[in-house]
Amino acid sequence: MPPRKKRRPASGDDLSAKKSRHDSMYRKYDSTRIKTEEEAFSSKRCLEWFYEYAGTEDVVGPEGMEKFCEDIGVEPENVVMLVLAWKLDAQNMGYFTLQEWLTGMTSLQCDTTEKLRNSLDCLRSLLNDSTNFKLIYRYAFDFARQSKYKVINKDQWCNVLEFSRTINLDLSNYDEDGASLFFLSPGPVLLDEFVEWYKDKQMS
Repeated sequence: MPPRKKRRPASGDDLSAKKSRHDSMYRKYDSTRIKTEEEAFSSKRCLEWFYEYAGTEDVVGPEGMEKFCEDIGVEPENVVMLVLAWKLDAQNMGYFTLQEWLTGMTSLQCDTTEKLRNSLDCLRSLLNDSTNFKLIYRYAFDFARQSKYKVINKDQWCNVLEFSRTINLDLSNYDEDGASLFFLSPGPVLLDEFVEWYKDKQMS
């Protein structure tokens, strides 16, 4: 019995197979393109996100800030909000202007609540770097000051950080004369008084 001849595919079958492969490749490409567009930063999306909290104003105020914190799952007093304000270079506590928002969020590449929420651990980790910590600490003085009356000046504020980094917990390596040379005036007076108070408390 002669071998059976294989059926030669008709031209229509060949075209159908090619179209099927093409459609499959297109769907794969299209889904990748959509995903990439969602992941890419969008200034328009960032602007729309801002007005979710600013309403008709060009600044997010206390009420909008409360909702913003709630949406990203962070308490307003959480230190990560200070880090975020530093990244946005915000000038007033409890407020984000439109320009601060767009500039800061662009640098963070965040244009949605979800993206910012996923960046919070990264923002917190900035505090582990000594250089960034010092910059954020210095920034906090002007950011947190809401009154013209000064309880502590900026030099004293910065001296407290140096004091905490260089002096032992038991204050055993604190020397009044050495501290006066090391720390900027009038910081030493403030620190001398603290050391004297602390040592008296330990002895009592």
